[in-house]
Amino acid sequence: MSKSHRDHKIVIIGAGASGVACATKLLEYGFQNVLIVEAESRLGGRIHTIPFGENVIDLGAQWCHGEQDNIVYELASQHDLLESTGPVYENYQCVRSNREVLPDNVASRLKAIVGDSLVTRQLELQHCSGSLGSYLSSKFYEMLRRPENADIDPVVAGEFFDNYQKFENSVEASDTLEEVSGRGYLDYWECEGDILLNWKDKGFVELLRLLTRSRELQTSSDLGILEQRVLFNRRVTKINWNRNDARVELQLNNGESCVADHVIVTVSLGVLKEQHLQLFEPQLPVAKQRAIQGLAFGTVNKLFVEFPAAFWPEDWTGFTLLWRQQDLADIRNTPLAWLEDVFGFYRVSYQPRVLAGWIINANGRHMESLQPAEVLAGCMYLFRRFLHWHIPEPLGFRSSAWYTNPYFRGSYSFRSMDTERLGTGASDLAQPLTVVAMTPPSPGRSKMLVPPQSRCDKPIVQFAGEASSEHYYSTVHGAVEAGWREAKRLADFYGLSVAPAKSQL
Repeated sequence: MSKSHRDHKIVIIGAGASGVACATKLLEYGFQNVLIVEAESRLGGRIHTIPFGENVIDLGAQWCHGEQDNIVYELASQHDLLESTGPVYENYQCVRSNREVLPDNVASRLKAIVGDSLVTRQLELQHCSGSLGSYLSSKFYEMLRRPENADIDPVVAGEFFDNYQKFENSVEASDTLEEVSGRGYLDYWECEGDILLNWKDKGFVELLRLLTRSRELQTSSDLGILEQRVLFNRRVTKINWNRNDARVELQLNNGESCVADHVIVTVSLGVLKEQHLQLFEPQLPVAKQRAIQGLAFGTVNKLFVEFPAAFWPEDWTGFTLLWRQQDLADIRNTPLAWLEDVFGFYRVSYQPRVLAGWIINANGRHMESLQPAEVLAGCMYLFRRFLHWHIPEPLGFRSSAWYTNPYFRGSYSFRSMDTERLGTGASDLAQPLTVVAMTPPSPGRSKMLVPPQSRCDKPIVQFAGEASSEHYYSTVHGAVEAGWREAKRLADFYGLSVAPAKSQL
């Protein structure tokens, strides 16, 4: 008697958005023997909502980016969980390191130059053979030379562009824009609609509650339908994918091991880059290794400072830091040098006394190695150097640390010049490791009516996560869709083309 698809053991490595989405979708399809192995002590991965200030902050994913064709928006909008953040990241002040605030008419024109239309970028970048950095630099200074901008001080414009590049690096998670492929930049598809939808006073953890149905079921735990299906504090140290008997053996850091029919790997690309040679036995196929090497993965960190009261005007949304070259000499080659790559502080929705700063590249990674008191002191140095108001002593502080965490090793992926040079992409990362198998009988049909079995590729090790998303990489909706993609891959293999209604679980 053949084994029912319900009995096949499926182990998912990682309880981030992709792993949770995959597991809950598998349960909807009717699979029962589903287990998530998670190295951390919590659900969510790079979704990490914590209490802070007057409610919560998100150390990782913060916004739902867009509305159309965005599964996160579709799930959340049914429950009125999202709200527009407004023009916080458009109406910021541009402040120089001598406390000079750029006049509105200058700042608005500089912002307009770098905010060149997406349509123009798409048309021009299609034919770009170089980096995004070289394209943007050429575009910026070309526009700056136009007669209508002749009155803008080129030194100030250069300071603004330096800051803008840091902002773009935070979007890409790159160290420099020279790393980012100009053509590869177009691989990312921006969902139409508001791209900065916040989760009000609830945080991104609400998405996990939607996926696990803990919100609907009103369970005491966020695990919901995943209760008793997640092993926390378990790190996978070895993945033995045995092609002879079509099973996978996982070895865990506590000495335990388990054998599965299917394993779905949702760990970050950063972890794969660091560990794949030691993690997989035998080693991964060359095309898979090339994808891991070629797809890029970087670090972006946040700095949250809570004050006893707002010291800024009600209509003030934040500021970006424009360093004068002569002032950078004050911090370079000192313990404060890392502050050069903090590019701005902004208001936080539903947190009237909190400012959130952003830091990128090697300095952002270095910041993670410092004591919290030293990082906070650096933030206060910036506030008092750039702003003309009296800055009160802070009440609270928290920063993210995605690079030094061995279970992430960074923030999210992007398409680099190496991606292009190696001729690889997300589809190569997403390609499963398979064995030749016989097509299983379709469920619910008499064996007398089932046609003879045929040989097919059975997925035994699969890959999900945001980096495996063709066009929505670096986003939670890309991670969720990747998890659903791999759940559907198994459902298709076992002839389960349509997920049963939730009531059938």
